[in-house]
Amino acid sequence: MSEINKSWNVIRAILQNNFKFYEIKEIVGLAGFNVTLISHLEQKAGGGASKGQLITAIDKGFAQTENKTHFISIVVEEILKRKNHLENELQQYLNRLELTIAERKVLPIELLDTSELAELPADAQQDLVKAIERFRNGDLSGAVSSACAAIDSVTSKIYIKKDLGDHGSASFQEKCKKSIQALCVMDKIKNDLKELGWKEVDIFVKNLEGSLNQAAYVMQSLRSKMGDVHGTKPTLKPLVYDSLKWASLILRILNEK
Repeated sequence: MSEINKSWNVIRAILQNNFKFYEIKEIVGLAGFNVTLISHLEQKAGGGASKGQLITAIDKGFAQTENKTHFISIVVEEILKRKNHLENELQQYLNRLELTIAERKVLPIELLDTSELAELPADAQQDLVKAIERFRNGDLSGAVSSACAAIDSVTSKIYIKKDLGDHGSASFQEKCKKSIQALCVMDKIKNDLKELGWKEVDIFVKNLEGSLNQAAYVMQSLRSKMGDVHGTKPTLKPLVYDSLKWASLILRILNEK
C-alpha cells in the first residue's frame, strides 16, 4: 500500500470519529474533492445516510483523485485548523505507519522525524519540509533546490550577523565552511568531547569538519548539475536522498540555539 493511501486510512478515521456529517462534507470539499459524488448523501431526522456511508463514498472518490497528496495536505490543514488538539492523536496514528506531520504535511518518517525538525534553525524548516515533500512526490530536482535553499537561508543570516562578506558571490561550499567557522562550532564540539574524556579529539574534529565541507561540495555539485525546480535535469534518486540527510546534518551544526 502506498504512503498516501496509508495516510488516508488514518485521516478518514479521524474525520469519522471527530467531525459531524456536514463538517466532513465541507472539509473534503475545501480540499478539492468532487462533491457531486456525495451530494446525494444527506442526513435526515429518523433516517438518511450515516457517516460511515459518507466516508465510504469519499473512499471511492479518493481512489479516482489525481493529486492525492494535495488533497491529503488540505484535509490535514482543515482538521488541525478546526480542532488543533487532534494533532497528537493524528501524529500517533501516522507514526505507527512510519509517517509524520510537519508543517501540516504528511511525510515519510524515514526522511524527517518531527523531533529532528525542532532541532533545526526555524528559518530553514519550511524549505527542508518542501524538499522532502518534493522528494516524496517524485520531483527530485526540486528537492535538491529546496534542500540547498534551506541552508542558504541560514548561512545568509550568519554572513550578515558575522560580517563575513558578500553572501551572494560566495560558493555554496564556501558559505557553509565560513559559517561553521564563524560560529566556532568545531571548538565547542572539541571542548565537549574533552569533557567526556575523549582521546585524540583533534583528529576527530578535523575529520568531522572535513566531512561537512565535502558534504557541502557534493550538495553544491548536485544543485549545479541536477537542481532544476522544473524537474527537467537528469537525477539520481539515491544522491538526492543523501542530499536531504546532508542538509539536515549541516543545518543542525549551524543551529545557534
